Amino acid sequence: MRMGDWLDRELGSRRVWLCFLLATLAYVLPLILADYPYIDDNWRSLAAGMGWAGEGRLFTQLFYNWLTFTDAAPNIFPLPLLLATLAMAWALTRLTFHYFIEPTFTHFLVVLAFWYNPFFLQNLSYQYDGPAMTLSLVAVIFAITFRSVSRVQQLLVPALLIALGLGLYQVSINVFIGLCCVELLRYANDRLPWPEGCRMIGWKVAQTGLAWLIYAATAYAYMNPNRTLLLNGQASPLQQVETNAGRVLEKVMLLFHGGFGWVFGALFLGAIAGSVLVGRRIIERRDNGRKNALIGLLCLLTLPIAVLLVPGAALFFRDFNEGARTLMGFSVVLLLLFYLSHLALAAVHRRLPLLLLVPLLAMLSLSYAYGRVLMLQKTFANTALNALSYDIASRPALRDAKRIYMSVTYSDHWLVGAAGSFKHLPVLRYLLNTDYYMLAENLPKAGITNVVAERERRNATRVGYQGFVPLVDSQYYRIYLLGDYGFIVMKEPRPIAELQW
Repeated sequence: MRMGDWLDRELGSRRVWLCFLLATLAYVLPLILADYPYIDDNWRSLAAGMGWAGEGRLFTQLFYNWLTFTDAAPNIFPLPLLLATLAMAWALTRLTFHYFIEPTFTHFLVVLAFWYNPFFLQNLSYQYDGPAMTLSLVAVIFAITFRSVSRVQQLLVPALLIALGLGLYQVSINVFIGLCCVELLRYANDRLPWPEGCRMIGWKVAQTGLAWLIYAATAYAYMNPNRTLLLNGQASPLQQVETNAGRVLEKVMLLFHGGFGWVFGALFLGAIAGSVLVGRRIIERRDNGRKNALIGLLCLLTLPIAVLLVPGAALFFRDFNEGARTLMGFSVVLLLLFYLSHLALAAVHRRLPLLLLVPLLAMLSLSYAYGRVLMLQKTFANTALNALSYDIASRPALRDAKRIYMSVTYSDHWLVGAAGSFKHLPVLRYLLNTDYYMLAENLPKAGITNVVAERERRNATRVGYQGFVPLVDSQYYRIYLLGDYGFIVMKEPRPIAELQW
């Protein structure tokens, strides 16, 4: 069989699943090879700790209880990530056959864009939370693709799946709503009857409402009330939302740098052309003008709504988090862009959608670049741990101190080894998000148990003890000793531009 025939032929479910399995594993392989405990992973692995129930993520806690056969969460990485990746390959296969009756290789590329979300790399960096976040996406994908002739099952099963996704990671609701927007666009493109579109919207609204009730009666009941506080209504909430949205936009724009800007620019132009084709199909519908106008308006709103869902509901919470791990909705934006671009390219020539390999390859290369940065960060962290633990363990006064406070000093200049990557791919710094020298919970790995992070003292260590003579004065920090208490003060690293190569 010629290569061209293989590209054009219909792929069976087994082949589609195998393609997704290889592609999804290729995307997470750099993170598995790096094996870097990322932020929260340090204290969780140290204490086999959980704490997810207080965040409204009870099902994440239960997931690790069941997987480890304990009432805690011992570190068993990368097993959870491998299992979650297998589940994602299955879910993406379901999504492919949901969108395309007779899928080919180019249809596989369209759906793969959902997984190749560059911002999701930060989610996957968490050895504990990453698999649970992946499973939350799996749950909402199955909620979208579930079909049953029973009305009870059609309502209850997707609602349970959405509630499961919320209990694993609440941000997954943004993805579900975004996938509903894709459903609306597909409805218009396939020129399905008007009553079927109305029923589809009604079912999604009912499923979402029931899912919130199920979530409120289960995982939400364990959530810390401080995590549910909305923006202060007395302090210009709309301005706060605008500010939060601006911060997210600033971070997202880091991706469109250099060649990535050209690649995504071409993808966006393809999506515009695909939108024109969808608009033509709406005009050709046999419904009356008012119904066609309403469908056209709803389709026009799908892309801005999908863009708004990139940060989603997080914009309206007082505890706003602009981290890349909250931008799971960007997966839906990619899916929409690829779906519309595929429509436009396929209309010109059936093999032209193979050009979608280019943006996918760009995002895959970003994953491997990020994996190398993680390995550099791991090397730097291990060097820092060895140096600091040696300075403490080799001095009896520090080793026997009742407590040593470590100051909190953030900087963009700690990881000098990745300066070149950060310059040419600035989104990598945003994804890494480790702008500190050392975490106090890392030190027990080297047997140092009397160091704690300075929290309630509000960085008093850094500003209050620099007039004294340090017991240790190294390249990155000074250690002071006053009586039975020590104080670790980080030095501000020099900007990269000042370094001589």
